[in-house]
Amino acid sequence: MMAETGGVTKLDVSVLNAEQQEKLRQFKIKTRIDNERYLRSHPEVDVLIGDFLRDVLHKQPADIREFAADHFSNPNLEETILPKMEGNSETN
Repeated sequence: MMAETGGVTKLDVSVLNAEQQEKLRQFKIKTRIDNERYLRSHPEVDVLIGDFLRDVLHKQPADIREFAADHFSNPNLEETILPKMEGNSETN
């Protein structure tokens, strides 16, 4: 069963039995660990997202989807990100 709260769908885990709830909890933990491991092994993700968010907040585009598409399909994106990656590795 799902409940709507301010446009966000929230799952009602109380309909699951104890075993299902434990499996769900373990799945969530494993997913978080896997995601953290991936992000740690790919520091470029942090630089890409940080650069994108700075650009969004600075320019405040009216059409965020179009802005995101343009930002991430920029043929010069690698040249923009690489110096920032090198700067991050020096501070870590």
